[in-house]
Amino acid sequence: MSAISSVLDRLDQNLDQSLERLFKLLRIKSISTDPAFAADCRSAAEWLVADLKTIGFDASVRVTPGHPMVVAHHDGPAGSPHILFYGHYDVQPVDPLELWEDDPFDPKVKEMEPGRKVITGRGSSDDKGQLMLFVEACRAWKAVHGSLPCRITLLFEGEEESGSPSLKPFLEANAEELKADFALVCDTDMWNRETPSICTSLRGLVGEEVVVKAANRDLHSGMYGGPAANPIRILSKILADIHDETGRITIPGFYDGVEETPSQVLKAWESLGETAESFLEPIGLSIPAGEKGRSVLEMVWARPTAEFNGISGGYEGKGFKTVIAAQASAKVSFRLVHSQDPKKIRTAFRQFASERLPADCRIEFHQHGGSPAIQLAYDSPFLTKARNALTEEWSKPAVTVGSGGSIPVVGDFQTYLGMESLLVGFALSDDRIHSPNEKYDLASFHKGQRSWARILDALTR
Repeated sequence: MSAISSVLDRLDQNLDQSLERLFKLLRIKSISTDPAFAADCRSAAEWLVADLKTIGFDASVRVTPGHPMVVAHHDGPAGSPHILFYGHYDVQPVDPLELWEDDPFDPKVKEMEPGRKVITGRGSSDDKGQLMLFVEACRAWKAVHGSLPCRITLLFEGEEESGSPSLKPFLEANAEELKADFALVCDTDMWNRETPSICTSLRGLVGEEVVVKAANRDLHSGMYGGPAANPIRILSKILADIHDETGRITIPGFYDGVEETPSQVLKAWESLGETAESFLEPIGLSIPAGEKGRSVLEMVWARPTAEFNGISGGYEGKGFKTVIAAQASAKVSFRLVHSQDPKKIRTAFRQFASERLPADCRIEFHQHGGSPAIQLAYDSPFLTKARNALTEEWSKPAVTVGSGGSIPVVGDFQTYLGMESLLVGFALSDDRIHSPNEKYDLASFHKGQRSWARILDALTR
């Protein structure tokens, strides 16, 4: 019997025991956003440390200004890679409680539909169920072989659901201890119930608020309409100029660092069967906007955007008021890809807007965050090995996907630890994370353990 086969058998045999351990963790009310549950967050960290010690990890609770971190280390064979695995043990609040079918902190296994069982409870999917998959894979390896296949460091955070205020300082202060060859992050989804996925890209972000000011007070449109500059009209023209008729962004230098997605990757995304119609129909739309000639998946996963998230100026109350506003403002967000530089994008936008301003008007800018995109090399050996391992476990080949949004910890690992990350998760789109009646498919919990065991085996060969 191969090394991995005996580990998989062990996971199959101990599924009930692994569920019991997960249920113990799920019963802890580790809600990080509410100070009333600070002691529960500490209890969750302590429970994880005690459990990891039974596997042989050198585990400890690390104090932060907020909720504690859990850090654990386990040695591996000489010459094996060093892996950092990240998850978070804190959960979202459960309000409104009356919408839950069961007590959110009394987990159960229920039949959702014939042949489909799920684990219920807050944190079952996001992220306690996910992080325990990796722990169980390590437990099985250790039980069968007396050791782990590589050197492993675990980092479990207690503030992910409340903005991770302690994470960056903690990574910076403990960089030497936490640095590894690469990171594994478990807070993502499968493509569907039968198809596992690896997220290889996360878009970056630049947030800007622009304010156009003209007259020194609001003006009567009958008396000043025509001669007086209208900030709403000026701002509208600035925003309208950002896109051309094909959907491309016209800001000079905006596409610097943007690469074309390899044709084989585009073909793989096309094989997923997502169309503009299937993507837009659930939100009541049918005609794709954005860059002409690009699929919706390419636009969301691999192309940069400029979107207007809020605009205000003049009278916005009920009824009507004939006024020329003294100022108008808009919130603009840019999603970035590949090696676009957030600082250059911000500077280019501000210059673009300022050049369209009348000489007797003023413009102000207010910064609202910025981060670069994350892009794992499509030919990364870590990616290839992990994808092959997932394909061996599931009924359909693993797919590589992108994310239109951001997962801040991945950027933090790159910034403070100099590490790339593999994002592998087994959640599903209907898991109702952050909502009442959160659940996690029992198949995800079982096959997710087996998947991580296979990935560990593949990465260390």
